Amino acid sequence: MSKLEEQKLPDKLPDSLLEREFEIEELKSRPEDTIVSQELTINIGPHHPSTHGVFRAIMDMDGEIITRIEPVIGHLHRCFEKIAENRSYAQFMPFTDRMDYTSAMLNGWAYAMAVEKLAGIQVPERAEYLRVIAGELNRAISHLMTYTFSGLEAGAVTPFFWWFEERDKLLDLFEEIAGARMTFNYARIGGVSGDAPDGWFDRVRDFIKTLRSNLDEYYKLLFGNYIFKKRMKGIGVISAEEAIRLGITGPCLRASGVNYDVRKADPYSIYPRFDFEVPISYKGDNYDRMYMRFLELQQSLRIVEQALDQIPDGPIMAEGVPRLVCPPPGEVYAHVESSRGALGYYIVSDGSPKPYRVKIQAPSFGNLQAFTSMVVNNYFADVIMIFGTFDPCFGEVDR
Repeated sequence: MSKLEEQKLPDKLPDSLLEREFEIEELKSRPEDTIVSQELTINIGPHHPSTHGVFRAIMDMDGEIITRIEPVIGHLHRCFEKIAENRSYAQFMPFTDRMDYTSAMLNGWAYAMAVEKLAGIQVPERAEYLRVIAGELNRAISHLMTYTFSGLEAGAVTPFFWWFEERDKLLDLFEEIAGARMTFNYARIGGVSGDAPDGWFDRVRDFIKTLRSNLDEYYKLLFGNYIFKKRMKGIGVISAEEAIRLGITGPCLRASGVNYDVRKADPYSIYPRFDFEVPISYKGDNYDRMYMRFLELQQSLRIVEQALDQIPDGPIMAEGVPRLVCPPPGEVYAHVESSRGALGYYIVSDGSPKPYRVKIQAPSFGNLQAFTSMVVNNYFADVIMIFGTFDPCFGEVDR
């Protein structure tokens, strides 16, 4: 007789299995309204960087499906708007870098532009070109970081190393022109803090040439990856109507088919001189929100190349700007297209060296309005994937 034939089934099931069978049968016989719910309430955060910042979410779940989510912000609150009202106009400039620290160049530029508009200061052309070059390169840095994080969240580690290397090259260029690698404090009321050093423009061109030669391979590595596409396509969908209603701006809005970019809709600085496109998609899902940034990176490189070709000689600071800027009484609003969307500063002046009121329109804060509606009825595993496609920076959410 074979060993297989010698084996016999036990005369009865173990007590633990018998008990489980009894429980299942007993549950089946109960009325539906008496069955115990399997819903759970769980907490995520506030830990960094797992939630892209100091962010907390309280979620009700039915199994692995999210039925309700309550975002909790404010853990990083630093009172920047009130700080601005207790500093001179120039003293507040370094604080702007601490809000969206991945796009510090664009933050400082937006604030300087608002003060210049209020005080009637005319910025020299060379300074405007330097702002555009620095701002668009900073947009590229921000988008490169977004790809790396979304890749990691989908299980792809290689993009992190490849794209962070490109980012590090850009930070080297920023260190040359601004003296810092993250919070640059480069913009000034009336211009910029310093001119480009010798050979800097050539090094920028060389970087763009190298990055462009690698973009096809970078695209295949992440956006052409089967697993990444399966994790991203059709997840976190938001329509154009809903995106407008909730006040979304930036790549997240354009991924839903709304053609709105401050650089085109309300042109500022010297952007009308450049030939560039605003990428748009229409599916409004995770994949399109990420792909918009990949296309925008290429447009930023295109703008920088044109600015390098056109930049004139001349001063980098407006003449006669006092150490204590005292704009006349009034109010002003100025905004730019940040890497996350429309970033605006509303300033009220009472004629003193300090602003009477400062209100900041931060794109990350506005974009988070859509998070709750997009996460509900999705799997728990997709929460951080959806959250990451908004690319929030909590320094400006909790400003």
